[in-house]
Amino acid sequence: MALTTPARPRVSTAPARRRPSSTAARRRLAKTAVMVGLILGAVFAAGPVLWMLSSSFKSNTQIFELPPRLITDTFSFDAYVSIFTNPETVRFFINSYVVAGAVTILTLLVAIQAAYAFSRFEFRGKRIVNVIIVSVQAVPPITLLIPYFGLMVGLGLYNTYPGLIFTYMVFTLPYAIIMMTGYFNTLPKELDEAVRVDGAGSFTALWRVLVPISIPGIVSVGIYTFMIAWNEFLFALTLTRTIDMRTVPIGIQLLMGQHSYEWNQIMAMSILGSIPVLVLFLFFQRFFISGLTAGSVKS
Repeated sequence: MALTTPARPRVSTAPARRRPSSTAARRRLAKTAVMVGLILGAVFAAGPVLWMLSSSFKSNTQIFELPPRLITDTFSFDAYVSIFTNPETVRFFINSYVVAGAVTILTLLVAIQAAYAFSRFEFRGKRIVNVIIVSVQAVPPITLLIPYFGLMVGLGLYNTYPGLIFTYMVFTLPYAIIMMTGYFNTLPKELDEAVRVDGAGSFTALWRVLVPISIPGIVSVGIYTFMIAWNEFLFALTLTRTIDMRTVPIGIQLLMGQHSYEWNQIMAMSILGSIPVLVLFLFFQRFFISGLTAGSVKS
């Protein structure tokens, strides 16, 4: 009886078909989800601003009409005309510019020199002072409201520009010193040594060498300081009494009367109050972003 060997299975030499990779599909799905999330976030962030801008060109009755419309048939500039022709509202903007500008300049002058000292020199009590500066950032401003009110009244600075300026500097200086110290730490100390070899002192090294190459950090700190001083409400309300010393945030609140609200003027004044910060950010955006990044690399 002849033995038969089992037939061997035939092995196909054709290349195996590749299954459709799910990696590309997952990537497309993730990219789509990110885009949808960004679009929703943009709508959520820009929606109130667009509605505020649209309402500033409407009358009070058009703002509350149903169904609501973002774009109205008749644009009215009455709200803006009322603001620019009213000496009190114009005074609000002048006060905000004076206070915010002075706070920004003084904060930068003090912070640059203090940060240079912390970055380049060793002195007794340096660590303690650093702890105090950081601790001030953790104190809620509202807890200092009553003490500052009594202090300003006692010093005769109540309802004055210096009272607001010095008060705001208490909250802007710690952050400015921390950020500028971190930025100066990224600059090599050989720059200072080269200046001293030429016979110049630390003052020249700071203002002739370090400050010109630290413009991004200075701009970022300046924009932040201006924003804090421009938008502050609580201390401006407490430390001022008369209309001629009120700032823009207080002026917006004063448009809310006891029996009626001037909504179109509130929206118009809010738009005008947002323009200075927006313009600063748009003009110095490159410096602002690079300054924040460089200041956080090394501290």
